[in-house]
Amino acid sequence: MIIKAPHPIPPHLKSVFLCGSIEMGAAVNWQKTVGERLSSAGLVVLDPRRDDWDSSWVQCASNPQFREQVEWELACLELATVILCYFDPETKSPITLLELGLHAQSGRMVVVCPDGFWRRGNVDLTCRRYGVPMYSSIETACDGIAMAHAQK
Repeated sequence: MIIKAPHPIPPHLKSVFLCGSIEMGAAVNWQKTVGERLSSAGLVVLDPRRDDWDSSWVQCASNPQFREQVEWELACLELATVILCYFDPETKSPITLLELGLHAQSGRMVVVCPDGFWRRGNVDLTCRRYGVPMYSSIETACDGIAMAHAQK
């Protein structure tokens, strides 16, 4: 099952939140492929890439659509069993860096940071410090998540 923003999040399910590069739609839609792959492995996938996103929405707390999106993502980060964090080398991904900082110590994060990401050194050292598994490809991260899920 794939649940996309801003649909309600069922509590108490084994879920994976797809944290990572979107950049207002500029990043490749990696969430679609990963969502299908993890969903077929029996996991509930929480996908923040909103089908009806409008890049003209003002990004401030007083904008109801923007606030709804950010609050949905924050709730997912708190509820998810696993947080899969992807850094697209073609992006800056400031929100993804923020989310890594917020949840690196949670014990629920898995990071994909290929060579070429502009802050790969920072991501690498943060993951090492807090014991966050780091992969160079989305495919190997998905395999690791699916295998861990199958063992539980």
